[in-house]
Amino acid sequence: MKTDEGISSAQRARAMRRAPTDAELRLWRLLRDRRMSGLKFRRQVPVGPYIVDFLCVGQRLIVEADGSQHGESLRDARRDAYLARQGWTVLRVWNHDILQHRESVIDTILARAGLPW
Repeated sequence: MKTDEGISSAQRARAMRRAPTDAELRLWRLLRDRRMSGLKFRRQVPVGPYIVDFLCVGQRLIVEADGSQHGESLRDARRDAYLARQGWTVLRVWNHDILQHRESVIDTILARAGLPW
């Protein structure tokens, strides 16, 4: 799928993987290589017209690392509704929590994935 800028979602996702935020990088270090209870996550993945931060296909779980610009965003609400209609559970985690409350974030992801924490 081509975006308005003429690049594909896959190309845009690839570019986003090369320039993660600090919070995304820290969270990826926790999620990659099945480090979290064997869950396989991918990062910056196109799902329909959107690119999601972290995706666990096995649990149908999407984890979004969000900054303050996402607070009460109507665009995010529409996006989450679309993803839910596709059968995904979306978990939004604040960047501050990723950076300052790592254990709590891990517990929340495991609980949302339906695994013991």
